[in-house]
Amino acid sequence: QVQLVDSGGGLVQAGGSLRLSCASSGRTFSNYAMGWFRQAPGKEREFVAAIGWSGGYTNYADSVKGRFTISRDNAKNTVYLQMNSLKPEDTAIYYCAARLSSPSMRATLYDYWGQGTQVTVSS
Repeated sequence: QVQLVDSGGGLVQAGGSLRLSCASSGRTFSNYAMGWFRQAPGKEREFVAAIGWSGGYTNYADSVKGRFTISRDNAKNTVYLQMNSLKPEDTAIYYCAARLSSPSMRATLYDYWGQGTQVTVSS
């Protein structure tokens, strides 16, 4: 089992920045690919970013490319999502997820999920 705890969300003005964290406990964190997803009210959960076990591979949704950066610190069992130049349309609950395989854009392929952290961007 892997337990994931998301944190770092909040209220920020458009153009601002936030850094989300996802702390893992349980099985060996470095064995897992990690992803960030988000879900806005009335919308389906969507892919944001993913990172391979070593951090050498990353992938981003087109909507966040160039603004968001995913990273991980395997010594701290933590994955991060640095969000810059935030827009009101980035408002959503953000979830981290873990997968004992290669990174994926498909939420259904992830095995473990954090509880989510709310990000609200005001205009």
